[in-house]
Amino acid sequence: MSAETYLNHPTFGLLYRVCELEHDCELFTTLYAQRLFFLVRSGPGGLEFESLTRAEARLMVENRLRVLRRNHQTPDYNRLQAVHQRTFFNLLC
Repeated sequence: MSAETYLNHPTFGLLYRVCELEHDCELFTTLYAQRLFFLVRSGPGGLEFESLTRAEARLMVENRLRVLRRNHQTPDYNRLQAVHQRTFFNLLC
């Protein structure tokens, strides 16, 4: 079973889910370049897309990491920490 989630943006095409930030609020990025980030909220009118800079997206993930650490949600924290490293500190080998 794959935990990967994809979403089709009307302008930017296929987006890849980075993580869930809150209930009904997730962070997505463009599939290949991972340079454009979107906050996607699901509401009664459907999906709402808000574009974010890379710095804003990173800050949101880091805030979520702090909440998870504060609440002692270690497995979720460890998973998100790995996503954070992979997304924002991906080094060229």
